[in-house]
Formats: sequence, structure tokens, C-alpha cells
Amino acid sequence: MPRRLRACAPILPLLMLALCPCALGQGGRGNPANTSRHIVYGDIKIDQSPGSNDKPLSLEFTLFNEYGNAISRQRVQTNGRYRFIDIPDGRYYIVIEYEGTELDRFTVDFSSPFKSDMQKDIELQARAVSEAAKAAVISAADKYDRGSKTSSIFSKAMEARKNKKNDEATTLLLKIVETDPADFPAWYELGTVYFAQKNYAEAEKAYLQAIAKHPDYGVALTSLGRLRIAQKNYDGAIEALSQAVKTQPPSAQANFFLGEAYLQNKKGSLAVGYLNEALKLDPVGMADAHLRLGALYNAAGMKDKAAAQYEEFLKKVPDYPERKSLETYINANKH
Repeated sequence: MPRRLRACAPILPLLMLALCPCALGQGGRGNPANTSRHIVYGDIKIDQSPGSNDKPLSLEFTLFNEYGNAISRQRVQTNGRYRFIDIPDGRYYIVIEYEGTELDRFTVDFSSPFKSDMQKDIELQARAVSEAAKAAVISAADKYDRGSKTSSIFSKAMEARKNKKNDEATTLLLKIVETDPADFPAWYELGTVYFAQKNYAEAEKAYLQAIAKHPDYGVALTSLGRLRIAQKNYDGAIEALSQAVKTQPPSAQANFFLGEAYLQNKKGSLAVGYLNEALKLDPVGMADAHLRLGALYNAAGMKDKAAAQYEEFLKKVPDYPERKSLETYINANKH
């Protein structure tokens, strides 16, 4: 049976994807005389569920060695097949990206001296891939040319974070920034790990370090804003998120959280535009903005507008646990 994995997007812990590397078989083991060259391949299946983007997707697969050096890259279209051949003995990992956003990575172990062919099929939800790409909005300027000295450590830290080994990830990331203080993505990831551990003070310090090294680092600004919302520092959140929106106008998450910060700061009139912009940029992924707008309109006595927002929300999230309550409200207030 395929096992489900949570995908890692380089930005926020709140977005989780249904990404499934499925080890369907490993065979073709031959004679030791035919050693040292291996093959890994797999089919790409895209689940075009209702509400998803049905246009073809182009994914980038990159094969790295255990030291973090890229060995080979290839682009694969929807329902295609990736294939890396002539791989020497050793341990490797494959990173899957969509429009610059890392979706997931998995390990390939060819430590055995026997030649082998390994098949790992990939199953993706198209809507989730689209949402992840819109949420991250990672630009080429946000890439960091990490030397071989810290590349393998960073890969291990990301693997530890993916497996929720936060203490191990923290230790590895601290080692990186001690070795290379300019590594702003490592500072960002360190802040994200601290955030997950609810160590808010250290998370803020790490995010501020990332921003100090790269002032227009949108994902760090957005995460800092989210952190300050969690701390109820709404003025500080608005400051960070305003800069995030200025830096990355197409970031649905930055717009959503800026709207949320204004709402929490009792400035609902300023929130509306940003929440609507988040919905415009990512209608399905930011569906919760309908709930926030509905609550705002309800508090203002504009119940017909609130009902319209709740109705739009249920179209996008039909399996919402409190659906009956919203339907009751809609039926009572819809004109």
C-alpha cells in the first residue's frame, strides 16, 4: 500500500500536502560483476480532484549525492516518468520542485555492491501543488549558494525537520549558521523549527537574522508576521507583513495574514482588501478568508454579506465539520 507523506514547503508549517513516494518494487539485482551502476525511476500520477488546476504541471526532479551536490536534473510533465540512470554506489536523495517550491524529498540508498533498479512512483494532488507554489512565491533571489561544507548538514536538518525531530534539526541548523552566518535560508529554517517548538523568543531572533542578511526575504517576513500574531503583537505583525506584501505582492499568505493582523488589531476596514486579495491570488488555498470576512460582516450587522461569504466558503470546502451550522446561518440570512 502507498504510504502518505507530508510534503515540505520551504516556508510555513501550516501548509501540508498529500505527496506520496510509493516504493512499489525493487528488483533487477544481478551478478556482483555488474556492479556500481544503478537506476531509479518512477511514474508521476496527478490527482485532478474537483477544484484543482487541470492544466499540465511540470515538475523538476533533482538527484543529489549525500554531500548535497546536484548530480542530475530533469523536468517531467503530468503523467510522465522520471528516470535517473548510471548511478554509482552510494546514498542519494531526490528533491521534487514545482515552480521553485520544494514539495518533498526522498532518500535512495544504493550502498549495496549489487546492481539494482529501484522504482518509486509519485502521487500528487494537483490542487495542493498549485497552492504550495502560490504560497511560497520563492524567487531566484532567495536561493543561497551553499558550499559543500554545509550542504550535507542542511540536507540532514531538512530531513530531521520533516520527520519532526526538531531538537536534531535545531542542532544541525545552529551548526550551519555558526559556520556561515550569512546563510539566510538556514536562519529562516531555524526560526521555523523554534516556532514549531513554541520557542517564540528564539524564533523571532532567527527570523530577524534571516531578514538582516536578506531584507527582501518574503517568506521570512511572512513567518515573522505570523509569529507576532501568535504573540498578539499585532502592530509588529502589521509592520512585518506590510513589508512582505510590498516585497512579494503575489503572496496569498502574506496578504491573508496581513488581513488577519488588521482584524485582530480591530481595523476591519483595512483587513477587507487584503483578505480579498488573498482569495483572488489563491481562491481555494485561502478559502478561510471567507470565514474571516463572514465574521467581520456579521459583527458589523451585514448578515446578508456574511451569508454570501459563508456560502462561497462551503463551495470550496464542502466537507467542513461545521457545515450544518453555516448552512443554518445562510438559510436564515441570505437574501
